[in-house]
Amino acid sequence: MLYALVMFWGCSNNSKSKVALPAAKVYKNPLKVALGDPFVLYDTVSKSYYMYGTGGAKDGFVTYSSADLVNWKNEGQVYWGNTRDSWGISAFWAPEAYSYKGKYYMFYSAQWRQNTRNDAENFKIGVAVSGSPKGPFKDLGDKPLFDPGYPIIDANVFFNTNGKIYLYYSRCCYKHPVKSEIADLVIKKGMYKEIEESWVYGVEIKPDFSGVIGNPVVVLRPPVKLSDSQSEWESRSVLSGEVNRRWTEGSTTFKHNGIYYIMYSANFYGGENYAVGYATSKSPLGPYQKATNNPVLQKNTPKGGEVTGTGHNSIIYSADGQSMYCVYHGRTKASGDERVVFIDRMTINNQGVLQLAGPTTTNQPYPLVH
Repeated sequence: MLYALVMFWGCSNNSKSKVALPAAKVYKNPLKVALGDPFVLYDTVSKSYYMYGTGGAKDGFVTYSSADLVNWKNEGQVYWGNTRDSWGISAFWAPEAYSYKGKYYMFYSAQWRQNTRNDAENFKIGVAVSGSPKGPFKDLGDKPLFDPGYPIIDANVFFNTNGKIYLYYSRCCYKHPVKSEIADLVIKKGMYKEIEESWVYGVEIKPDFSGVIGNPVVVLRPPVKLSDSQSEWESRSVLSGEVNRRWTEGSTTFKHNGIYYIMYSANFYGGENYAVGYATSKSPLGPYQKATNNPVLQKNTPKGGEVTGTGHNSIIYSADGQSMYCVYHGRTKASGDERVVFIDRMTINNQGVLQLAGPTTTNQPYPLVH
């Protein structure tokens, strides 16, 4: 914990005296938490923050607690999968926990035990419940929330002001080849035979989280044309020859001044080009318009920094609701392939433009907490 000193001059007995006052506390990224896909919940009962994410436990999830969003305590494992009673058997990813009607609900991704097609990627989304943010979380049922007929990951839940609840998720790239000018270009160059894509979908879900209402709709997908201003940054993994997939995943949705914002990650999640953009809409299910200032979060190594692979973020607000913080994972030279957590400030100006301060590794003022 670092402190700066502020000096001022005063007069005492016709002589000048120096008085040192402590200034605001500061912290540095990355935090001492090694998780991917971090999600932070503020619990009004315990008046504490809880962080969940990918990693930290075998076939399940852990949680960390904090009073200030900077210093975190590992509270241990809170969900156990791959048991006799669980529908998921492996690849437990991207948990998000929400306080709702006196209980805590965790949405997460995992490989479904039922796999009649013997698919290598058979991911679905489940829901578990607990009486405490520290768990233990138990599955609501013996099967996923729903089966759209393709593998899905990265659940994010948005509680609208009119009482409706929406689930956003990413359709996996697996067995989803898509034609585009970007695909045509790399196929013509002989780099790949096809390009697979993941798309973000949205759907209303039942208030008891027992299923969905209506059919999912496509909310976001990678650009089709090379002339699209989003094509370059969303296609870096493909155009650089890193992999034959274009991702749109890790979404998080919120509402600001009557406008719906959805943030999302693009490029290979295991590579240096993972980055974050956003889109806006007047309706929770779109249509969404991607922002002209994308990406708002990306590697800083081209500018002399040490952070790469920035993405899959969540949002947390200050006590007064006026300040926003982006929680995300990244990699540094020190962490290597291990994903570590960052928290940086976000702002939205009067024109509705979202801007993000990160990735930072220099001193930052402590977040304004509850």
